[in-house]
Formats: sequence, C-alpha cells, structure tokens
Amino acid sequence: MRAVVIFAHGSRDPLWRRPVEAVADAIVTLDPASPVRCAYLELCEPSLPAAVAELVDTGATDIRILPLFFGMGKHAREDLPELMTTLRHQHPTVRLHLLPTAGENPRLIALLAELALEDHPA
Repeated sequence: MRAVVIFAHGSRDPLWRRPVEAVADAIVTLDPASPVRCAYLELCEPSLPAAVAELVDTGATDIRILPLFFGMGKHAREDLPELMTTLRHQHPTVRLHLLPTAGENPRLIALLAELALEDHPA
C-alpha cells in the first residue's frame, strides 16, 4: 500500500500547521486510498519516525516523504538524510522514497512566479 508523509520543520504556533495539513487534505482528495500523515522535525508532533511507524502499522509498504522545505538548509541537507538512514534500518522491508524538497521542484517555482505576476483585483 502506498502512503505519504508531509514533512515540515514544526512550530509551537498551532496555526503554523494549517498549510501543512492543507497539503495532506489535498492529497486525500486526490487519492483517498493513500494514507497521509503530517510529521515534523521539531517543536510539534508527530515526528517523522512516529508517522512512518504508524503508516507501517497500518500496512503501508511504499512511503513517499515530501519535505516542505523551501531552501536547502541544514535540515534538508543533513538532518533529513540521517533520519532516512535510520528509518531504512528500522523498516527494511518498506520502500521509503525521499522526494525533493518543495523548493527544488521546478513546477512549484514556476507556480510561485505566476502567483507573483498575476493580476489581483483592487
């Protein structure tokens, strides 16, 4: 079974999570059969290992992890690859796919450029 984890930094502000959860809701709308979880690096729960474990417990065998990081900072370059190595050791029979960070996706970059240039009603 395919599943998705939307992975973001985290914040103590509960309103900060809304856009992350909106991405998860959009995935469920597109594919209700694919379980989706949000996970966070720090400051809120669940963690990435906890979200992956929960999906594995529900039968997921193919998990895509979408990092919602715009820049390629330390978290994306160092912390996330270390987490992925640990997760692959913990779940050797599960296919774990680390997708490019959101900021590396040329389609997202093009969409942001379009949004910046589109006319807005006064």
